[in-house]
Amino acid sequence: MSHPHVLTPYRDHSQATHPHSPDTVNGHLTPERARRPVENDEFPASTRRVLSAYTRRVAIGDIDALTHLTELSADIDTAIGQAVTSLRDLGYSWADIGAKLGITRQAAQQRWGSH
Repeated sequence: MSHPHVLTPYRDHSQATHPHSPDTVNGHLTPERARRPVENDEFPASTRRVLSAYTRRVAIGDIDALTHLTELSADIDTAIGQAVTSLRDLGYSWADIGAKLGITRQAAQQRWGSH
């Protein structure tokens, strides 16, 4: 089973983002509380655990899972390209990006400059 939409974009449904949409929240019934973060510092560790578990699935003989693991690799490459493009749009230099990845600015630009 292919998962082409593994990386779904975040959509902000708040009133500030969509001023023409009616606010249907009853303020008297809904207490003011901080939003729980969707992702935190544990998110990468959790993702690694899932990936390790999937790798073990292949290792015990699920050859079909190998195809899915390869698809995940492609999804990760796509996500990195999108992240780099977003960072560039925000004004980060190739040197900034390369430094975070432990590569030269030239290597970063060569790898992701066409995205």
